[in-house]
Amino acid sequence: MRRRTVEGPAWVAGGSGFELPVLLSELPKEVPFGFVGRLLPTSEPLGLRLQVFRVARSRSLEMLETAGATAEAELASGSASPTARSSDLELESESARGLAHSVSLGEQELFRAGICLRALGPSKGRAELRRGELVRRLQSLGFRTRVPVYEAADALGPPDLAGTEPRPPGYWHTLPTDGVAAFFPFTDETLAEPGGILAGLLLDDASPVVLDRWRHSSYSWGIFGSTGSGKSFAASLFALRTRWTTPDLELYILDPLGEFSGFARALGGQVVRVASGDAERVNPLDPGPEAADRGEKAARVGAAMRALWPSLTDEEGAVLDASVSRLFERHEGVPTLGDLLREVGEAPKAPDRLLGLLDVFRSGSLRHLDGPTTLRWERRPIVFDLSGAAEAHLPFHLAYLLDVVYGQLQRSSNPKLVIVDEAHLLARHAPTAEFLDRLVRHVRHHRAGLLIVSQNPDDFLTSESGRSLLRNLRATLLLRLPEVSGAARQFFSLTEAEADWLPRSRLPKEAGYSEGLLRFGPAHLPIAIVASTPEFELLTGTRVP
Repeated sequence: MRRRTVEGPAWVAGGSGFELPVLLSELPKEVPFGFVGRLLPTSEPLGLRLQVFRVARSRSLEMLETAGATAEAELASGSASPTARSSDLELESESARGLAHSVSLGEQELFRAGICLRALGPSKGRAELRRGELVRRLQSLGFRTRVPVYEAADALGPPDLAGTEPRPPGYWHTLPTDGVAAFFPFTDETLAEPGGILAGLLLDDASPVVLDRWRHSSYSWGIFGSTGSGKSFAASLFALRTRWTTPDLELYILDPLGEFSGFARALGGQVVRVASGDAERVNPLDPGPEAADRGEKAARVGAAMRALWPSLTDEEGAVLDASVSRLFERHEGVPTLGDLLREVGEAPKAPDRLLGLLDVFRSGSLRHLDGPTTLRWERRPIVFDLSGAAEAHLPFHLAYLLDVVYGQLQRSSNPKLVIVDEAHLLARHAPTAEFLDRLVRHVRHHRAGLLIVSQNPDDFLTSESGRSLLRNLRATLLLRLPEVSGAARQFFSLTEAEADWLPRSRLPKEAGYSEGLLRFGPAHLPIAIVASTPEFELLTGTRVP
């Protein structure tokens, strides 16, 4: 049985649920073309009705002449209302004259436009929440809104062909051609940047989203998603496409889970199994380029050691820091961990516990790191496979490897990309979190970018360094998350619908591709991460029948 239509103070209920209208009492001076597509995402039950009637040219010129003359008269007499400033009246007069000139030349026309937005929901409470979020977004763009009280049916009623049906105040507006065009959901041109890579397809119409990391103030992006959301595949896909569009790209991948080895081999690169004691060794104390600041290097070594031993006492940390600093001051060449052990052993009042901890580099599971760097950097991409390392050692490995790679970034003028997987392991410790944040902010000077891959952005929201890192990522892809915290929703300016959708976005095992929300500047774009058959076969080593 069809439910009859019922009207409340500010809502209408019928067979499709509750409809709550929002009218626009005042429009901002400027809005970007295509803003409606971001204002009304396809994942949210919101709607827009736009009625448009052309105004005859003679009538348009008459209206503009009257508007300009009124503004000039108020300026001359000083009789402007308290809410109208002289600057506003001057702008209104100037705009009326300019628009009249454009209308007379046929470059613009005037239109009588009826605008009504509506929030939908199965219950009044749900629809009210959506209307409140819609009003907030409209106000953030400069609109003044009006909720029609005891006029909801008139606001939502069907249009007639003449536009003579009763409508509440705030429904009708007079707009030029550009103003009407702005209400159509055109694709923003920044979503198809020349020379960029295909980041994904919009979920609403499969339009391609093409981004060029090298044309912005930050070259660094981030991907966040739960296990199985496809974040490693997305990172590999972005890296592959970047390498195709940037053939001289130098690519380095820090891989705690061993998921990128096949990718490196498919591209003729090398895999360094850091925890196995293979012939390729990276010396954690290698200062890198000859011009490198050895004092800064000493500080970064101390940060990596604290990631290995978070329980270091103040006394132990002070002795270790002093020993590292002396080592880099006295040792003209490239020191090794063995040199550090001797330096600490010679320190006055060296704590016995610290000496015992450092023994892991002499006879323990990290003894293979003691010695000069033997890795040949020419063969890229290079994947540092940490899958054989003890879980407690992963933050240490990530910290010193990222530091050593940072030295390589300074050696070349070629474009460079560094993928840091499981980056939350660095965010847990203040010194390594600060180092990672500093890299995101500064690697652009070396024509390099980072791709931060991690499970949950909340791991970065608990510290100022983590929040700074997130703010400096030019693009952020949020894939399936178990839940969206209030902190994440506020930081990323997510709507209620976006926060509700992310834990339900489809996984590769469900849809054959990942769904996620791409944040790129002010744009929030629900996209699908799709690969062509050749890309899929290369990245997975799987032959598609």
